[in-house]
Amino acid sequence: MIEGIERKEKNPNHTGNEEYNYFMAVHFPDDQLKIIDYNRVVKDLNGLSKDDFIAKLKEKFNLEKVGSEIYKPQKLHEFSMYLNGEWYKLNAKEGTYNDNDPLGVLDVTILSNLVLDNLLGIKDLRTSNRIDFVGGIRGLGELKKRVDNGEMEVAFALYPVSMQQLINIADTGNIMPPKTTWFEPKLRSGLVIHSLED
Repeated sequence: MIEGIERKEKNPNHTGNEEYNYFMAVHFPDDQLKIIDYNRVVKDLNGLSKDDFIAKLKEKFNLEKVGSEIYKPQKLHEFSMYLNGEWYKLNAKEGTYNDNDPLGVLDVTILSNLVLDNLLGIKDLRTSNRIDFVGGIRGLGELKKRVDNGEMEVAFALYPVSMQQLINIADTGNIMPPKTTWFEPKLRSGLVIHSLED
């Protein structure tokens, strides 16, 4: 869409019939679409020791060590974290999020604001090379693997966005934060290119 707007602004003979005015879309009934979690792995603790990082987390989260077995979040505003061979359950404390805001209620917003930005110094999820995203279809074992092999320092698993949250965001004209949802089923795709150049 942004590219179409840019092309329109550069075309003095714009009519509205140009190919850049259109984009492909698909519609799924909401009862046939599944939203899976989209998780985060981070390369470092922004200069914090493990103990300092956990202490700072406790200011905003109720934190509980749950052991070495993979732990998947069970409800909204609950996260799991894998650090130094241990899984932790984190529940965001009351007052750290806004359930009346379509974006503020999202767990990706809570994690981004309270942890990724404030503690780890990751300001832009789209451009930072210190963070990566792991679709829930790959399982939480992938998070563990990427931390255990030393590629990443810490991993966070999120509770999936609900269909109603997604609808609320669309209905209020908002845009989902980056890497928020992993949809299934996926459309089949291939290597097809259509140039918009003359």
